[in-house]
Amino acid sequence: ALYHVGESGQTLFITGASRGIGKAIALKAAKDGANVVIAAKTAQAHPKLPGTIYTAAEEIEALGGKALPCIVDVRDEKQIGEAVEQAVRKFGGIDILVNNASAINLTGTLETPMKKVDLMLGVNLRGTYLTSKLCIPHLLKSKNPHILNLSPPLNLNPIWFKNHTAYTMAKYGMSMCVLGMAEEFRGSIAVNALWPKTAIQTAAMEMLGGAEVGKQCRNVDIMSDAAYAILGKPRSYTGNFIIDEEILKTEGIKDFDIYAVAPGNALLPDFFLDEAEALVQNMGDQVVIPVAKGDSRSAATSGPIAETFNIIKGVLNPDIVKSTGGVYKFNLSGEHAGVWFIDMKNGGGSAGSGEPPVKADVVMTMDSADFTKMFAGKLKPTMAFMSGKLMIKGDMTLAIKMEKMMSMMKSKL
Repeated sequence: ALYHVGESGQTLFITGASRGIGKAIALKAAKDGANVVIAAKTAQAHPKLPGTIYTAAEEIEALGGKALPCIVDVRDEKQIGEAVEQAVRKFGGIDILVNNASAINLTGTLETPMKKVDLMLGVNLRGTYLTSKLCIPHLLKSKNPHILNLSPPLNLNPIWFKNHTAYTMAKYGMSMCVLGMAEEFRGSIAVNALWPKTAIQTAAMEMLGGAEVGKQCRNVDIMSDAAYAILGKPRSYTGNFIIDEEILKTEGIKDFDIYAVAPGNALLPDFFLDEAEALVQNMGDQVVIPVAKGDSRSAATSGPIAETFNIIKGVLNPDIVKSTGGVYKFNLSGEHAGVWFIDMKNGGGSAGSGEPPVKADVVMTMDSADFTKMFAGKLKPTMAFMSGKLMIKGDMTLAIKMEKMMSMMKSKL
């Protein structure tokens, strides 16, 4: 790298820096003595998510950096404006902007409330555009200014739209800011995007995929190291959509096991990368079989699916029903096509073939062979979903809760 991010007291303005990847970038810069503006909304401890802007500030200062915690909703022009003014007043300017704040909701068009659509578009797209707009006048005065958006390459393969159109639109909005602003400010400000090749272990990821998903992730250090490699380059390095592993290879990193949460485990590929499909194909008995088009004939009363449901009926009890609170419908295709349900919402629970007795909260569409593997613990739902092979419509948190039942069944299958 030609520049050290923290040299001469450089100032980084990072949105969503109270935890996760944003905080990891902040802490790495702090070791170089950088000034860090923590622009995030968590001022009081969250019941499920660790860290606040104040705990992040303490960690930054403990490592030798200077911190300015600012309570900010990135959708609010007044709050962003005040945070930018405070940063310039305290540190004399802004050299680097990291647009990290993001909202996610992985549901289809009919299942996504407009409140969630507005949140994703407001935080991801509008927040990124607004924060960039208000920081740019100050970035133009810096010796080596950078904007880095944590967003994916603009991949128009429909597989990345069909299950979560609103989320994809919102994340691609961040990427389109890179495309436009890199050209608009070419020669003045470097504007780039960074995206991970694999899933990254963060509190948000655990909320989406459960605690077990962490074993298939890399840690946040790979993203902070990759960000550092980008931010150390001259302003002429602009308009790039960078994958973390690829830039670190050019920096001489060869052993990526150092970033694995559980070295040796199959890694969960991240969204929006077509090579993710190829990655999934090489995962042994975790391989995802593409969903085949089957007919909708009623399910058989014998065979692997019927046997699986007999076991499901055996493990259902009032405690599981109480802790889950959802009705599941499975549209299975392939060799053992049919419709099945699990009711973990009413009474002591029930399961069987055909339509559920009440409206399903979650509808899962997949190949019958994958269903059998999933309940045998050989295929993780998160792996199937993130590779685009499993369709989930409805409440994603209920889809995750179902993994608890699968772990109970694993010993019986």
